[in-house]
Amino acid sequence: MLDFNQFNELGKDRFPGYLGIVVTAVEENNVFMEMPIRPEIFAPNGYVHGGSIVALADTAAGYATVLNLPEGARSFTTIELKTNFVGAAKEGTLECESILDHKGRTTQVWRVIVRHKEKQKNVAIFTCTNLILY
Repeated sequence: MLDFNQFNELGKDRFPGYLGIVVTAVEENNVFMEMPIRPEIFAPNGYVHGGSIVALADTAAGYATVLNLPEGARSFTTIELKTNFVGAAKEGTLECESILDHKGRTTQVWRVIVRHKEKQKNVAIFTCTNLILY
């Protein structure tokens, strides 16, 4: 099982690293991440862009899928995702936690709760289905 340092190294020079996403903890069925709120990830309205929030949540679900690939699987691809935005953020840090809803041999379904770390208020509820590739 990869640890949080290995995931951070993998994402360092990729999109997660550009966004400032940091894995803070890894468990078998959970990945915990943080992303600092900074102007580069804002929409023109002065709040964190929805795409930045989705990228954080999708990264958490993807890393969690990697941790839970069935024997013989080589990778995965996302086949569906949905996000309900339930709050907004302008400063501080976003944090998220992945939750495994379905662990099959051909698909996995993940839910990711994105919260404002300092206020402990939900910002988004993200769900995705990942297709397991053999």
